[in-house]
Amino acid sequence: MGSYRFILSGGGTGGHIYPAIAIANELKVRYPDAEFLFVGAKDRMEMEKVPQAGYKIEGLWISGLQRKLTFKNLMFPFKVISSLIKAAKIVRNFKPHAVVGTGGFASGPLLKVASGKGIACVLQEQNSFAGITNKLLANKVAKICVAYDGMEKFFPKDKIIKTGNPVRGDLVSMVENKEEALSFFGLQPGKTTLLVLGGSLGARRVNILIEMNLPFFKEQGIQVVWQSGKLYYEEYKRYESGDVKVVAFLNRMDLAYGAADIIISRAGAGSVSELCIVGKPVIFIPSPNVAEDHQTKNAQSLVDKNAAIMVKETELDEKFGTVFSDLVNNEPLSRKLGVNIKKLAMPNATKEIVDEIEKLLVQQ
Repeated sequence: MGSYRFILSGGGTGGHIYPAIAIANELKVRYPDAEFLFVGAKDRMEMEKVPQAGYKIEGLWISGLQRKLTFKNLMFPFKVISSLIKAAKIVRNFKPHAVVGTGGFASGPLLKVASGKGIACVLQEQNSFAGITNKLLANKVAKICVAYDGMEKFFPKDKIIKTGNPVRGDLVSMVENKEEALSFFGLQPGKTTLLVLGGSLGARRVNILIEMNLPFFKEQGIQVVWQSGKLYYEEYKRYESGDVKVVAFLNRMDLAYGAADIIISRAGAGSVSELCIVGKPVIFIPSPNVAEDHQTKNAQSLVDKNAAIMVKETELDEKFGTVFSDLVNNEPLSRKLGVNIKKLAMPNATKEIVDEIEKLLVQQ
């Protein structure tokens, strides 16, 4: 049926935006003639990333509350009212058959309006600790797709469906030829390869850690693919060498994962889901600067299943050297972590989420 219309809303961070785009792409495969509209927050990254993915987007004047008293907080009630009015106009004009929210402040007004009009609404929660917007919307939507067990402490149990998080399609068919992957980065076969992921912008504390440990890695005979992030590339590119490849951004994540023997990463929901599919031993260094410390909770959920190692930022100076050495020199541990994290992979998440959307369409 080609007459379906879908609105997707999620933004503020890539962790909300990219799942929404992945869901839209799968819907487009199934319904090539369907119409799509994204709704995001003005001046946030979705206003750039969504059009790059080939979709139209409308912006709402909305933002979150600050932790301290600011002028922005005083404006919050006006932003909410403005966003509700514009969301109502968008829904009235576009007449969607289904609305999908993947988190972020803009999805709040949109799904509140759409659910109030009886439109089928689905939430997708990426993290093990639910975001405030999704918690507020939980009672208003038809289904809630999650990636972790135990989410009934945030959402009505009868609405929860465990699907996992959408991931990039190229990772599901990740390059298995390690020699090809190593050649792409100009690295040597036979050496242990460490992949360092701090996100597209970069993570200062992770970069400082890697800088401090470059001599240590050299002593251990380890070569490094170091994603410093675009904010820090100019600062760290001087360390580029035969054994250290410094990049601002990794355009071929499939090859980066294919080359890696060990991975150091932040613990955002999208990264965790990708790394489960990759099935390599991981040391998570969660960002402490996120809402509800959800990255630590994401990482802990894997640690509890003996599927990863976590070192908190406050413990790096004390523990990192020992933890890393133990992992590099303990083949059974490395193998066990890789096997256990792979067991948690949910590579069909996007398709399963869209399956749930389709069930709601049939009921209309």
